[in-house]
Amino acid sequence: MEKVAIIKLSAMGDIIHSMVALEFIKKYYPSIKIDWFVEDAFSQVLEYNPNINKIIKLNLKSIKKSKKNIFSQISFIKAFKEENYDLVIDAQGLIKSALVARILGKNIVGFCKNSTRERFASFFYTKKVSIAYDKNVIERNCFLISKALNFDISTEDILNKKPFLFFKSENKVVYDFLSKDKKNVLLIVGASWKSKMYSKEKFAKIASNIDENFIIAWGNEEEKSIASFISDNSSAKVLPKIDLNSLKALVSKVDLVIGNDTGPTHMAWALNTPSITIFGNTPDYRNTYLTNINRTVKSKSFVNPFKLNKEDFSINEINEQEIIKIAKELLCIE
Repeated sequence: MEKVAIIKLSAMGDIIHSMVALEFIKKYYPSIKIDWFVEDAFSQVLEYNPNINKIIKLNLKSIKKSKKNIFSQISFIKAFKEENYDLVIDAQGLIKSALVARILGKNIVGFCKNSTRERFASFFYTKKVSIAYDKNVIERNCFLISKALNFDISTEDILNKKPFLFFKSENKVVYDFLSKDKKNVLLIVGASWKSKMYSKEKFAKIASNIDENFIIAWGNEEEKSIASFISDNSSAKVLPKIDLNSLKALVSKVDLVIGNDTGPTHMAWALNTPSITIFGNTPDYRNTYLTNINRTVKSKSFVNPFKLNKEDFSINEINEQEIIKIAKELLCIE
């Protein structure tokens, strides 16, 4: 193998959960070149990774706005056929990602029809890998990629991974919000659905009950409003809006990240930063990798990973004292 294409288009957390495999690919194939195909909106999370040769930014979501965009996207992807990839790995498992894979090459590996949500995607693969859909996503991605390249990634390998998010030219203004005298705790208050977002009132109580330096990241106006509420009701400070590269830098420097089941929270695991991920209507056992420093708190509601219930707001039933207790343990404070 000389050149491989990996397709993982979105979302941020899913991309992070796939990136962990890069370190191990390079261990077994030091000279291999890896190109990564991703939606432009999430490309920054991949930037500066020394194990990636090229980041190819797609805009498949633009097709929903105008059918005319499909031709420009297909033409753009076709240009990369000249790379003559020895192998194309579709780590997304959707019909659109399988179509991208089919355009890029003939030797394509992906999940079998019983291992992915869009079963028809497997029709486009020349090699199909079987692993239960409800298994841990990090293990699923590592299993798929390692089997595609004929080596193994063990649980021990994943637990002993090196930090794998990288950054340059970060926004140094955010460092003014870090304390030298207190532990720094970053709150991630947003998520893709409202029902995945923990109560702003309870976030404020967490910040009020731990005498450390709390800072809050936000990505849109709704999240900024939530951050302002928490700040008004605690000593937490609202960060300015920052890009993903600056966020990676910030996550690498704080002492703890507390947040919802969303990409920025999963950055903490990728950077070996202590974290608490709060789960309600998504499965904690599937969406995170537990370590001594990366912990989870889950509501009592049952979650069917095959059909998530966006009307399940049980995340707000979690007692903030449960989170406070774990936070104090991870911060080594009484």
